[in-house]
Order: sequence, then C-alpha cells, then structure tokens
Amino acid sequence: MNVLLLGGGRSGEHEVSLVSAAAIARNIDRTKHRVLLAGITKAGRWFLQDDAEYARLLGDPQAAFAIAETAEIAVVPGDGFYAGGKRLPVDIVFPALHGTFGEDGTVQGLLEMAGIPYAGCGVLSSAVAMDKEQTKIIWQQAGLPVVPWVRVYAGDSASSRAAQAECALGYPLFVKPCCSGSSVGAAKAKDRAALEAALGEAFRWDDKALIEKAVDAREIETAVTGDSARAESVVIYGAGEIIPRHEFYDYDAKYIDPNGAALVIPAPISAAEYAAITGAAAKAYCALGCAGLARVDFFLERGTDSVFLNEINTMPGFTPISMFPKLCAEAGLAFPALIELLLEDGVKRFRTRAARI
Repeated sequence: MNVLLLGGGRSGEHEVSLVSAAAIARNIDRTKHRVLLAGITKAGRWFLQDDAEYARLLGDPQAAFAIAETAEIAVVPGDGFYAGGKRLPVDIVFPALHGTFGEDGTVQGLLEMAGIPYAGCGVLSSAVAMDKEQTKIIWQQAGLPVVPWVRVYAGDSASSRAAQAECALGYPLFVKPCCSGSSVGAAKAKDRAALEAALGEAFRWDDKALIEKAVDAREIETAVTGDSARAESVVIYGAGEIIPRHEFYDYDAKYIDPNGAALVIPAPISAAEYAAITGAAAKAYCALGCAGLARVDFFLERGTDSVFLNEINTMPGFTPISMFPKLCAEAGLAFPALIELLLEDGVKRFRTRAARI
C-alpha cells in the first residue's frame, strides 16, 4: 500500500510527534509498502516531503522527522490528497499525531471526509478520549473505577474553583486541562497558592480543567489493540510500571528526559492485580468504542491495592522511551508487525463502513 505518514501537528506535542513519526517510518515493512511523509507545521499547514528526508531518517536512527515547507498538500473532500497539482496515490493514512488537532477526532473527521482509510481510533472515540471529564463520565457509567474529581471552568471565580476542589477532595491535588495531550499542562498542588497557579497553567490549554484527588499509587500502563465492535479482536499486551524520577510522571519525564522515568516490563504485580488491570483495560477501551490502538493507564493505590483508571491515550508515543511499543514487543508483537496490524485494521474498518454506504 501507499502509506501517508503524518507527523508534527498543531498541538503542544508537535516535537514528540516528529520523533514518533520517524520511528514508525523506520519500522514500516518497505517490502510491502511505499511511505509518503507528510509534515504538519505548528500553523497547521501540510507539506509533502521528498524521498531524501525518508532516506535521512533511515540512515540515522536518532534523527527526528524534519519538516521542509516545499510541496503543500491539499485535502479534497471525497477525492483524497493533492500536492503540486497532482493527486497523491494514498491507500491509507497513519496519523502519528499526538494531542489536539491530531488524536482528538479533528484529523479523523477530515480523513473521513476525504474518503481515505486511516490507522487508529475513529472520530467519536478519539474526541471523547481527549476530553478527560467525558472519559471519566463514560467509565463511571460502565461501572469502572476512577479517581474522584471535580471539573471547573476558566470563567468561574478563582475562589469558587478552589473552594469546590478543597471541599470535595482536599490536598494534595492534581490539575489537568480537560482537553489536551498526555501530561500537557498537568501539575500537582499541595495548597491553594499552588492550586491557583496550576489552574492558570491548565487554562492556557483549555477552558475547563480537571482537578483530581492525588492518590498515593504506583503507575501501571497497558497497551491495547483491536476493534471494540469485534470484542474478540481486542488484545491486551501485558502491563508495565512507570517509576518517575520527577515528582510525578509529567510531560518532561514522559517524552523529553531520557532519565525521567524507569519503565519496568512486565510490571511486578500479583496475578490478581494483573487480572484486575487488564480486565479493566479491555472494558475501558470498549466503553469508549476505541479501535486500532490505545494505551490505558492505571493507578494501583499503595496500602489498599485498589485499582483506578487514570487516562487513555488513543495515539500513544512511539518514541524510543515510549511504553506502548515496548509492551507490544515484550508480548511478542515486534514494531514492524505492530504497524502492519494497525494498517490492516484501518483498511478493514474502512471497507466495512464503505460497504454500508
């Protein structure tokens, strides 16, 4: 197939996406597929890259995808992609995009309009999973355990926001933008001054924020693939533990600092804990109607061994320090085979939808 690989994007995770896209480009089976690289700038413009950029990535395993603003891509509803006045031969898109304008349903909707298959979750599951409040509401409705939280808006008074969180949850607290990339704008607050500062940062990314009770817990992550519409296809690839070397598993520890956290695979947990976590991961994935892939994250509370769902990431990192591909590899699904699985899944779902139209 001709695979259009998207990297970059308008989100705060632009640079991480470029690293993920480079890793995917190196691991696609080039005996089966031709790769077309498309870079999306921070301004949201799409550019087709020449073969020299792909050759550079293949020749340097440490290089990130670098966007050259040369041949601009146009997306035509119902007719795919054009660059330089010519229609691009695209059979499927792999949107290696993290955060807003990438894994929040917007690109997925654009690709649906263009009539092109794509890897990963669809429009609704991508959009819902990006909104941490809506995700929690759906998980609660499904009977799944989530950390207690309150939602506040940027338009609320500072005193009412703080009072609401203090009254319902007490300190310490975690503050996150409701709709942003993984760990972007997240902060820990131990008192009101820190809470107000954290909310100020969260509201830089979204007009509503999630305030959660801080749980003294171990952080466990799972990798999931499959189509929720076909429950038998959903597969959990073990569980790994994140041991942050920062105060918590923040954006820098997750993506920037190679020594920001230790990844322990498999996670040193009991058989009962493993069963509870992997069972909840499958239910959480299906409750949101996910397809393709997602990383589902958990808290395992110290002292009680209680399991809480933390977040879901529908386009997890594919960087050299990312948990998702490492978990899959440990379970026997090597990186090239993982990419092949995601491409095949995207084409199959597209054909199923097309047959109904």
